[in-house]
Amino acid sequence: MIAMCYSTDARPPLPPITGGSTDDSEPVLTATDGNRLLAYGVRAAKPTGAGIVVMPDVRGLHAFYRDLARRFGQAGVDAVAIDYFGRTAGVGERAADFDFMSHVRQTTPDGIAADVAAGVAYLHSPAGGGVDAVFTVGFCFGGSQSWRQSAAQPGLAGAIGFYGRPVNARDAIPKMKAPLLLLIAGSDAATAQDEFDRFDQELSKAGVPHKKVVYEGAPHSFFDRSFEQHRAASEDAWRQMLDFIKESIRQPARA
Repeated sequence: MIAMCYSTDARPPLPPITGGSTDDSEPVLTATDGNRLLAYGVRAAKPTGAGIVVMPDVRGLHAFYRDLARRFGQAGVDAVAIDYFGRTAGVGERAADFDFMSHVRQTTPDGIAADVAAGVAYLHSPAGGGVDAVFTVGFCFGGSQSWRQSAAQPGLAGAIGFYGRPVNARDAIPKMKAPLLLLIAGSDAATAQDEFDRFDQELSKAGVPHKKVVYEGAPHSFFDRSFEQHRAASEDAWRQMLDFIKESIRQPARA
């Protein structure tokens, strides 16, 4: 079962950064298999040389992820948020009652990896900022898929996942190379904590560089402006992401 992560009213719990203005665009990207996909790109006003592919939850490219891409841009990280449904829904405008779950069921790890690769290529290009090091970050459905990119994307600098399900990434462990950041809700009703413990142990046994951070008492989807009681967890998760990006640039992925 795939749970919905964020509602259409959700927003990242991050205030704008003073002086961190960005330029944004809505490119249509093309994957190597010919798929065309919607995207939302943000250029950092003061780039650091890092870029990130934002991988949404099951709802696809909605306002939460556009806003998050802007926040990364304000922090000096060029960003592109991608959509999963180009193969089955095209790139046209979608109605408010878009049946995203029927399209989620038609996605495949290989198709998602091809779309992420298009996002990676965009960030490496002049249009996307010409960045040196590219990361991924995903939420819920996208969290597991983000971890999988450690194995799927050659040269990826790191993969971050919120609320991902280990069962959806476990088979990729033997081929993982890029370091992982696991941001875990301590009261995640979608996945038992012992599953994350097991995943942590499996990554260690395979020699995959990773860090697991558990936010005790935080529910699934805690990284949301409406969860005022989890502000400290959200702020720490934001710091964890930016620190992970800095650290991973200094220590490249395994050969």
